[in-house]
Amino acid sequence: MNRGLGELESTIMDRMWSYRRPASVREVLEDLRGEREIAYTTVMTVMDKLHTKGLLKRKPVGRAYVYEPVASKEAYTADLMRRALAGSGNQAATLVHFLERLTPEEATALEAALQVFPPKDRRA
Repeated sequence: MNRGLGELESTIMDRMWSYRRPASVREVLEDLRGEREIAYTTVMTVMDKLHTKGLLKRKPVGRAYVYEPVASKEAYTADLMRRALAGSGNQAATLVHFLERLTPEEATALEAALQVFPPKDRRA
């Protein structure tokens, strides 16, 4: 089962999603240095790992790479949710527990999502 992302991986992915454009290691490094002391090689290694994991794509620009997310944060989160559900053993019970724990705001968001994307007709 996928463990998800580590703390620095998650921080870097959040930055990459927020940019909404390709970014270099140097750009991410400068952004992160506003909050913490961090080495270029650390950011480069983590971004390379995120590329290897399939979360970032990259292309060479000069002697470096520029990176961008393969999918949106929402699509990534949905994939994590599907993997957790698939690995739960009892999907119906898992969904019931999930629904029981929804906040009113989350329940409203779920209702709105079902209006946009209604469940498939099982008779088809």
